[in-house]
Amino acid sequence: MSNVSVVIATRNRVDALALTLPRLLALPERPPLVVVDNGSDDATVAMVRARFPEVRLVALGRNGGAVARNFGVAAATTPYVAFADDDSWWAPGALRTAETLFEGYKRLALIAARVLVGPEEKLDPTSAQMATAPLGHQPDLPGPSVSGFLACGAVVRRDAYLAAGGFDPIVFFMGEETRLAYDLRSAGWGLVYRDDVVAHHHPTGDGPGLEKRALLAGNAVLTAWMRRPVPVALGATARLLRGGWHDRATRRGLRRLVVRLPSALAARRAPHPVVEAELARADRVP
Repeated sequence: MSNVSVVIATRNRVDALALTLPRLLALPERPPLVVVDNGSDDATVAMVRARFPEVRLVALGRNGGAVARNFGVAAATTPYVAFADDDSWWAPGALRTAETLFEGYKRLALIAARVLVGPEEKLDPTSAQMATAPLGHQPDLPGPSVSGFLACGAVVRRDAYLAAGGFDPIVFFMGEETRLAYDLRSAGWGLVYRDDVVAHHHPTGDGPGLEKRALLAGNAVLTAWMRRPVPVALGATARLLRGGWHDRATRRGLRRLVVRLPSALAARRAPHPVVEAELARADRVP
């Protein structure tokens, strides 16, 4: 049995999940699986119970957004946890490689995988950017340092994840990785990209629509107010407001931003010098 559990948060995606779970159960590592249902009103809960009794099911009864993953990590009993979406899965051997890396590098908290997208297996642009190592390599870590990650292609040290608070309800969904990455780095943990830890992602649809992009932009502002210097947060807010009223989807995103901004300010911490230095270094890379 693997020392890496796989946690999937899902909502109303029963068909995609029914295809993904067999792929994960067939892995040679035999990872324990935890599915967290975000209040689905389709047949997700019944399908998992009936067809996959070996999978641990956590039915929240509500939509917790990215916070659902926290319940999955809490339910896991292994020292390391890999995340997957209901339309993503891990390549054979990837979790075994991740476990070996965590055992060998005690400051390592998160591995950002090489994510291959769609039937064409195209390299995700975020993975491609991480592979260029804009933050360089640290001698006590097994790869290029990163300041962010894709949740569907990340493996974490469970204790570090829980100590950092996991994902938070303020951002809720879309861009939820950023604040967690900042807090792990602020606590002294290392985050790296590894080309040999591979995840497959076959998203349905044509990619993020206008409303999701508006949500992502607003969430980036919320994260800035929680962790970045005030001038940076003010600048991000001003840019969003200047260009944000031209369509209905963006206006909805801005209204959500206004509602959540007091919570973001209440959760604000002083910017961490290590994080700010790394972000400045990344900004200097063409």
